[in-house]
Amino acid sequence: MPESSPRRVSDLLADWGRGDEKARDALIPVVYDELRRVARRHLRNERQDHTLQSAALVNEAYLRLTGQKTPQWQNRAHFFGVAAQLMRQILVDHARRRLAAKRGAGVTRVVMDPEVAYSAKPEADVLELDVALEKLSAVDAQQGRLVELRFFAGLSVEETAVVLDLSPATVKREWVTARAWLKRELRRSAQA
Repeated sequence: MPESSPRRVSDLLADWGRGDEKARDALIPVVYDELRRVARRHLRNERQDHTLQSAALVNEAYLRLTGQKTPQWQNRAHFFGVAAQLMRQILVDHARRRLAAKRGAGVTRVVMDPEVAYSAKPEADVLELDVALEKLSAVDAQQGRLVELRFFAGLSVEETAVVLDLSPATVKREWVTARAWLKRELRRSAQA
């Protein structure tokens, strides 16, 4: 089986979940390129002069992932969903520190999904997006998680369905609803 096959990743994750530290250590070379793609996706939406690079974002996320004693990964998609969520948190924390350091200047920008964006220039502040996503999660935790998996992790409808234990049709329906809710919330935030 190829070194980076989904089955190989799932086997390593399962072994790590059973406490095998060698499996955890063997995982990084197998998933590194895909984690870099997720990180580049996040950073592609950031401002040009962003101080975090994809390698640093991957390393920070991986350190947080490996800090867990015996995580119970459901599968490969679950692992990448959690990694994407951690990357989002790292970027939000970075934006908050930068904002605090500059007393409000130089807010980090993220390009929104055109279906969520509400203006001709589809940009929204990463902190505003984080607040909106937190509000969505408070109203409907499943939709909040779905947005993280689809938008931030870049998971397909089918992969998201597996992670959330839903049918693909439900994921599609919830995705449409969540995007509409976020679009409305970001519009309200911009008018406030």
